[in-house]
Order: sequence, then C-alpha cells, then structure tokens
Amino acid sequence: MKSILTATLGLCLLAVSLGAKAEEMEITITADKVQFLYDIKEFTVKPGTKVKLKLVNPADSVTRQPHNLLIVKPSKKDVVGMAANAGMADPEFLTTKQAVPDSEDILFHSKLIQAGEEDILEFVAPSELGDYPYLCTYPGHWAIMNGVMKVAE
Repeated sequence: MKSILTATLGLCLLAVSLGAKAEEMEITITADKVQFLYDIKEFTVKPGTKVKLKLVNPADSVTRQPHNLLIVKPSKKDVVGMAANAGMADPEFLTTKQAVPDSEDILFHSKLIQAGEEDILEFVAPSELGDYPYLCTYPGHWAIMNGVMKVAE
C-alpha cells in the first residue's frame, strides 16, 4: 500500500510540474544583408517567458560587418548607444568586450558575430511590462540598427 501511495504521489507531482512549465518563445533576428538593420523591428513576449533568441549575420552580407544584439532597460537605447561610442577609446572594446559597453542598463547581450556566424541568447523576459530596446553596439550601428522587445500580457 505504501509503494502505491508513493507512486501516486510521484505521478501527481510530475503532472503538476509539467503543467507549470514556463512559456517559451524562439525568435530569429537576422542582420540585413545590405544595410545596418535587423529584419525584425519589434516582437512581443509575456513577462517571465523563456526566450531563445538567435542572432544571424548572413554569410553573403554585402557589408561584411560584425554585429551583436543587446537588450536594454526601457528608454535606455540612446544611453547605451552613447556608451558604445565612448567604448571605442578602450582597445579591448571590439575584442575582449565584444563591443558591449560597461553599463548597468544592459539586461542581456549576444557576442559580436562575424558574417556567416550566429549566436544564441537565452534569457527570461523581465517581469515588468514595458518596451525594452535592442540594438547593435558595433561602432556606428546602434542609431539605425535597433528594435523593441515589448513585454506585455
């Protein structure tokens, strides 16, 4: 009787844990082959969603420029972009730092990828609703190579 009760309890716990699985979302953002733009300017996630974001820099890109993707706090795109501009004074900015400026406003970031490469960024969407800008902080790109991750119910 004890083993049947233990097995039943175990199955109940398994069912509860499977039912409580967090929502997941996969998205691919590709750098434009000709211009310094992302192909997706906006996407929406629910708070607490597990996000798997793939950044693709096409091999046949005309520009052959490296790109990254940073997701920042609401209203902080320009602040982080200007920090990226200032980062050029650091000899390690494009190498060791992967063109990611020092800023507490950065929530998540990919690595700097060359043409023909991709990177996967996995994170849990913020619990606070709002518009979270994303941008490429390779020098000169952030002003036009950006978009918005909307966190909404």
